[in-house]
Amino acid sequence: MARSIKKGPYIDEKLFAKIERMNNTGEKRVIKTWARRSTISPEYVGHTLAVHNGNKFIPIFITENMVGHKVGEFVPTRMYRGHTSRGKKR
Repeated sequence: MARSIKKGPYIDEKLFAKIERMNNTGEKRVIKTWARRSTISPEYVGHTLAVHNGNKFIPIFITENMVGHKVGEFVPTRMYRGHTSRGKKR
């Protein structure tokens, strides 16, 4: 279910403040974040975020196509290793 239009998109305030500070100073560095539920806004474009997937931080470079999506959509949390073949069963 989507968030109401009246409320607007959820953007993590701490993450947004870090991005704004970097935009004002013009520096580019990787930002570690756990805010997977945060919506990507146009200010994020061109930055690299290291998003936590529950085990480690996965770096993603934000492009224009990602605006409006959630940060966690681009970092999978589950690793599918395939089904075991019949000969490899224990």
